Amino acid sequence: MSLTVAASTQPLAAETVFDLLQKVREKAPRVHAITNSVAQHFTANALLAIGAIPSMTIAPEEVAGFAAGADALLINLGTLDETRRQAIPVAIEAAKAAGRPVSLDPVFVERSPVRCAYARDLLGLKPDLVRLNEREQAALFPDRAAVEHLIADGTVLTVTGEEDRVESTQEDFRLRNGHPLMARVTATGCAGGAVLAAFASIETDTALAAAAGLSVFNIAGEMAASEARGPGTLVPELLDALYTMTSRDIEVRLKSA
Repeated sequence: MSLTVAASTQPLAAETVFDLLQKVREKAPRVHAITNSVAQHFTANALLAIGAIPSMTIAPEEVAGFAAGADALLINLGTLDETRRQAIPVAIEAAKAAGRPVSLDPVFVERSPVRCAYARDLLGLKPDLVRLNEREQAALFPDRAAVEHLIADGTVLTVTGEEDRVESTQEDFRLRNGHPLMARVTATGCAGGAVLAAFASIETDTALAAAAGLSVFNIAGEMAASEARGPGTLVPELLDALYTMTSRDIEVRLKSA
């Protein structure tokens, strides 16, 4: 039997993106982020800038309580030390048992067979959202059939690149926001993944949440780049853009197929 996923590509409305951003601001969801040690500070500040609340303990003895009590869980494999390796499956199982959305960002799986094998094990725990780039996708999945199986099983796949793709069983999105200067600052992708998790906590349509969260973060990157003198000033400008973003900012900048 074919596992081909035949979802239709949908345009993303600026009004919808802003409405979801406003929900994040109003509900102030807590995102528990087990993330790259280099990215923790920026990730926490990005969450705070959009109105969410970060928590970040990685201690295996307490991570279950933090994950179950949060509104969403982000797993980022950028720093995969032994403590995180032990804590991550515990956190995922606790979040899933509590009905919280789980987002997996399998950073650098193409650089380490051990990390790639660990990420495949985590896919068996059925995260709600997987966010990765094309190199990571090629390493993690042996062929398109494996990708389609993941999507058919209910996971939303977000592939970032020159054009970002959000794929699910019900709808797909194609997005083209962002700025090259964002790649000159470490942890922008990690922080962006946390924003997606925050949006998934307030919207049950995970594909729509991912598309909106990705658009908000990348539009903020464009706004920041227009004011920044270089990478050093991009970060504060990006945080300010996330904090001050209006419906008009989204309307004039959103690029959705």
